[in-house]
Amino acid sequence: MFYYLIALFVVALDQVTKWLIEHKMYLGESIPIVDNFLYITSHRNRGAAWGILQGQMWLFYVITVIVIIGIMYYLHKAAKGKLLLGVSLALMLGGAIGNFIDRVVRKEVVDFIHTYIFSYNFPVFNIADSALVIGVGLLMILMLLEERQSKEKTYGENGTHRS
Repeated sequence: MFYYLIALFVVALDQVTKWLIEHKMYLGESIPIVDNFLYITSHRNRGAAWGILQGQMWLFYVITVIVIIGIMYYLHKAAKGKLLLGVSLALMLGGAIGNFIDRVVRKEVVDFIHTYIFSYNFPVFNIADSALVIGVGLLMILMLLEERQSKEKTYGENGTHRS
Protein backbone atom coordinates (compact mmCIF):
# COMPACT_ATOMS: atom_id res chain seq x y z
CA MET A 1 0.00 0.00 0.00
CA PHE A 2 2.90 2.37 0.82
CA TYR A 3 4.15 2.17 -2.76
CA TYR A 4 0.74 3.04 -4.16
CA LEU A 5 0.69 6.12 -1.92
CA ILE A 6 3.99 7.22 -3.47
CA ALA A 7 2.53 6.68 -6.95
CA LEU A 8 -0.63 8.58 -5.96
CA PHE A 9 1.47 11.47 -4.63
CA VAL A 10 3.39 11.64 -7.93
CA VAL A 11 0.15 11.62 -9.95
CA ALA A 12 -1.43 14.30 -7.75
CA LEU A 13 1.63 16.58 -7.83
CA ASP A 14 1.96 16.06 -11.58
CA GLN A 15 -1.68 16.84 -12.32
CA VAL A 16 -1.84 19.87 -10.01
CA THR A 17 1.28 21.42 -11.55
CA LYS A 18 0.00 20.76 -15.07
CA TRP A 19 -3.37 22.31 -14.20
CA LEU A 20 -1.59 25.40 -12.87
CA ILE A 21 0.49 25.71 -16.04
CA GLU A 22 -2.58 25.29 -18.24
CA HIS A 23 -4.66 27.83 -16.34
CA LYS A 24 -2.09 30.41 -15.23
CA MET A 25 0.24 30.63 -18.25
CA TYR A 26 -0.30 31.01 -21.94
CA LEU A 27 1.26 28.50 -24.34
CA GLY A 28 4.90 29.40 -24.94
CA GLU A 29 5.17 31.71 -21.93
CA SER A 30 8.40 31.26 -20.01
CA ILE A 31 9.26 32.39 -16.47
CA PRO A 32 12.96 32.44 -15.54
CA ILE A 33 13.76 30.74 -12.23
CA VAL A 34 17.56 30.67 -12.62
CA ASP A 35 18.74 32.61 -15.69
CA ASN A 36 20.41 30.47 -18.36
CA PHE A 37 19.59 27.30 -16.43
CA LEU A 38 15.97 26.77 -15.27
CA TYR A 39 12.68 28.14 -16.56
CA ILE A 40 9.00 27.34 -16.18
CA THR A 41 7.77 27.22 -19.78
CA SER A 42 4.25 26.32 -20.89
CA HIS A 43 4.69 23.67 -23.56
CA ARG A 44 2.60 20.83 -25.05
CA ASN A 45 3.79 17.54 -26.51
CA ARG A 46 1.75 15.09 -28.57
CA GLY A 47 4.61 12.64 -28.80
CA ALA A 48 7.19 11.03 -26.58
CA ALA A 49 10.52 12.32 -25.28
CA TRP A 50 12.17 14.86 -27.58
CA GLY A 51 8.86 15.06 -29.45
CA ILE A 52 9.32 11.75 -31.27
CA LEU A 53 6.28 9.83 -32.54
CA GLN A 54 4.10 12.94 -32.66
CA GLY A 55 0.38 12.17 -32.87
CA GLN A 56 0.73 8.40 -32.27
CA MET A 57 -1.68 8.41 -29.29
CA TRP A 58 -2.95 4.86 -29.89
CA LEU A 59 0.62 3.58 -29.54
CA PHE A 60 1.09 5.45 -26.24
CA TYR A 61 -2.23 4.12 -24.92
CA VAL A 62 -1.26 0.51 -25.62
CA ILE A 63 2.32 0.80 -24.37
CA THR A 64 1.32 2.68 -21.22
CA VAL A 65 -1.39 0.18 -20.26
CA ILE A 66 1.11 -2.67 -20.69
CA VAL A 67 3.74 -0.79 -18.66
CA ILE A 68 1.29 0.01 -15.85
CA ILE A 69 0.16 -3.62 -15.63
CA GLY A 70 3.78 -4.80 -15.63
CA ILE A 71 4.81 -2.36 -12.90
CA MET A 72 1.84 -3.32 -10.72
CA TYR A 73 2.67 -7.00 -11.20
CA TYR A 74 6.27 -6.44 -10.08
CA LEU A 75 5.12 -4.30 -7.15
CA HIS A 76 3.07 -7.26 -5.90
CA LYS A 77 5.53 -10.03 -6.75
CA ALA A 78 9.05 -8.64 -6.38
CA ALA A 79 8.96 -5.52 -4.18
CA LYS A 80 7.95 -7.14 -0.89
CA GLY A 81 10.65 -6.30 1.63
CA LYS A 82 12.72 -4.45 -0.98
CA LEU A 83 12.28 -0.75 -0.28
CA LEU A 84 14.47 0.59 -3.11
CA LEU A 85 12.77 -1.64 -5.69
CA GLY A 86 9.32 -0.68 -4.42
CA VAL A 87 10.07 3.04 -4.45
CA SER A 88 11.57 2.89 -7.94
CA LEU A 89 8.54 1.01 -9.28
CA ALA A 90 6.15 3.38 -7.47
CA LEU A 91 7.83 6.41 -9.05
CA MET A 92 7.63 4.80 -12.48
CA LEU A 93 3.97 3.88 -11.91
CA GLY A 94 3.07 7.43 -10.85
CA GLY A 95 4.92 8.91 -13.81
CA ALA A 96 3.32 6.55 -16.30
CA ILE A 97 -0.16 7.24 -14.94
CA GLY A 98 0.42 11.02 -14.84
CA ASN A 99 1.31 11.24 -18.53
CA PHE A 100 -1.38 8.68 -19.43
CA ILE A 101 -4.02 10.94 -17.85
CA ASP A 102 -2.80 13.80 -20.04
CA ARG A 103 -2.94 11.74 -23.20
CA VAL A 104 -6.46 10.48 -22.47
CA VAL A 105 -7.96 13.72 -21.15
CA ARG A 106 -6.02 16.45 -22.97
CA LYS A 107 -4.83 14.50 -26.05
CA GLU A 108 -1.37 15.96 -25.34
CA VAL A 109 1.11 16.10 -22.48
CA VAL A 110 1.61 19.35 -20.58
CA ASP A 111 5.32 20.02 -20.07
CA PHE A 112 6.81 22.97 -18.19
CA ILE A 113 10.25 22.28 -16.67
CA HIS A 114 12.72 23.82 -19.07
CA THR A 115 16.46 23.58 -18.49
CA TYR A 116 19.66 24.57 -20.20
CA ILE A 117 22.42 22.19 -19.16
CA PHE A 118 25.88 23.33 -20.28
CA SER A 119 24.17 25.53 -22.89
CA TYR A 120 22.13 22.56 -24.20
CA ASN A 121 18.45 23.46 -24.54
CA PHE A 122 17.08 20.32 -22.91
CA PRO A 123 13.55 19.26 -23.99
CA VAL A 124 10.81 20.62 -21.74
CA PHE A 125 9.47 17.98 -19.32
CA ASN A 126 7.15 17.58 -16.31
CA ILE A 127 6.83 15.95 -12.88
CA ALA A 128 5.69 12.61 -14.36
CA ASP A 129 8.75 12.52 -16.63
CA SER A 130 10.98 13.32 -13.66
CA ALA A 131 9.44 10.52 -11.58
CA LEU A 132 9.94 8.07 -14.45
CA VAL A 133 13.60 9.02 -14.87
CA ILE A 134 14.30 8.90 -11.12
CA GLY A 135 12.50 5.54 -10.86
CA VAL A 136 14.51 4.07 -13.73
CA GLY A 137 17.72 5.51 -12.25
CA LEU A 138 17.00 3.92 -8.87
CA LEU A 139 16.22 0.62 -10.57
CA MET A 140 19.56 0.75 -12.41
CA ILE A 141 21.40 1.48 -9.16
CA LEU A 142 19.60 -1.42 -7.49
CA MET A 143 20.53 -3.75 -10.33
CA LEU A 144 24.19 -2.70 -10.11
CA LEU A 145 24.22 -3.18 -6.33
CA GLU A 146 22.61 -6.62 -6.62
CA GLU A 147 25.12 -7.63 -9.31
CA ARG A 148 27.97 -6.49 -7.10
CA GLN A 149 26.59 -8.39 -4.10
CA SER A 150 26.20 -11.49 -6.23
CA LYS A 151 29.81 -11.29 -7.40
CA GLU A 152 31.05 -10.69 -3.85
CA LYS A 153 29.13 -13.70 -2.65
CA THR A 154 30.60 -15.84 -5.44
CA TYR A 155 34.16 -14.52 -5.68
CA GLY A 156 34.87 -12.74 -2.42
CA GLU A 157 34.92 -9.12 -1.38
CA ASN A 158 36.82 -7.65 -4.34
CA GLY A 159 34.53 -9.34 -6.90
CA THR A 160 37.27 -11.26 -8.68
CA HIS A 161 38.16 -14.91 -8.63
CA ARG A 162 41.41 -15.80 -6.92
CA SER A 163 43.39 -18.96 -7.48
